[in-house]
Amino acid sequence: MEFERNLDKYAELAVKVGVNIQTDQTLLVRSPIECAPFVRKVVEHAYKAGAKNVHIEWSDEECTLIKYLNAPEEAFNEFPKWTSEQYVDIAKEGGAFLTIYAQNPDLLKNVDPQRVANFQKASAQALKEWRSYTLSDKCKWSIVSVPTESWAAKIFPDVSKEEAVEKLWEAIFKCSRVSGQDPIEAWNNHNNDLKTRMNFLNDKNFKTLKFKSAKTDLTMELPEGHIWLSGASQDPNGINFNPNIPTEEVFSMPHKFKVNGVVHSTKPLVYGGNVIDKFSLTFKDGKIIDFTAEKGAETLGKLIDTDEGSHYLGEVALVPFKSPISDTNIVFFNTLYDENASCHFALGSAYKTCIKDGDSIKEEEMDEYGVNTSLTHVDFMIGSADMDIVGITNDGEEIQVFKDGNWAF
Repeated sequence: MEFERNLDKYAELAVKVGVNIQTDQTLLVRSPIECAPFVRKVVEHAYKAGAKNVHIEWSDEECTLIKYLNAPEEAFNEFPKWTSEQYVDIAKEGGAFLTIYAQNPDLLKNVDPQRVANFQKASAQALKEWRSYTLSDKCKWSIVSVPTESWAAKIFPDVSKEEAVEKLWEAIFKCSRVSGQDPIEAWNNHNNDLKTRMNFLNDKNFKTLKFKSAKTDLTMELPEGHIWLSGASQDPNGINFNPNIPTEEVFSMPHKFKVNGVVHSTKPLVYGGNVIDKFSLTFKDGKIIDFTAEKGAETLGKLIDTDEGSHYLGEVALVPFKSPISDTNIVFFNTLYDENASCHFALGSAYKTCIKDGDSIKEEEMDEYGVNTSLTHVDFMIGSADMDIVGITNDGEEIQVFKDGNWAF
């Protein structure tokens, strides 16, 4: 059966290209219980690839919702210490992490946003040490998505749940390059193409990027020594892995204090079980000084107020408007997919890998280098068919980077 063959190829892709499991390595898989059939295939491929141990951390959205509706307030101000310690222990021993991201976009729409904000902050604080490993690629990690009924029904509300799941699987296989004869070879070719774009941007070493569309008008300076990265990353042993499957982005960091202008979202953002849509952010000297949102304004406000760093940007990512994900014309209500169909920024922490010798920069020195730090890192989409991006070099030369939403070179 073709579906079973594609499902098996997708699991193999997650193991061999996503986290790229090596002999005697430990893998932690975090997944909703609905995705168990896919996880079992991942476990099998991981052991076949040489994994020593595969641990599973299951979650259940219905139980999560029950907790938010019934637990006492203090429950949302803490995070299990044993969980954060487990993550750090696995990272320290050189283990890998695979996350199955399949969130119901509307799960917490009737929950007090303050409860959600409190738990987001508590979990971010508890996982700060572990995130220092993922943000600097000190361990291998990857995110993939698997359809669930609630997520599929949000995307395809006019068909049965069964048909919605089937349509979403079809889109995921296509966008993840699973439908072809050899997905692993397809990903090697794709990573090489992204690397070509990355090398161009690093060679130009732009001082400034200007983003202009019908609604967005924003100027961003990049810090001295910034580095553009693309789909594939490397762990400390020089082993390649792909943090996101799928991915279409080439990304770096803006200078924390040198972003000015207005940016408008072009796709919904799902954050903390709520949808934020049609929003704008106004920046002055890097900091958000005003925002609007037609939907989810309260949730957006609490995201921005997570800490001081969440008022600033930590990532700039360039994604062509014409790409396999964008060409589906589907709004996925899933950041992994929507961010790879659109240029995007991220509120919060920058990736230390995006600046020269970033790992040696101490936390108290980050402002001096223009590197943002925060408990959070949340991507939001800003690309559109009319987006133009102009890069300005240190010599003042202006070069068209994007024209009408796509690469200009």
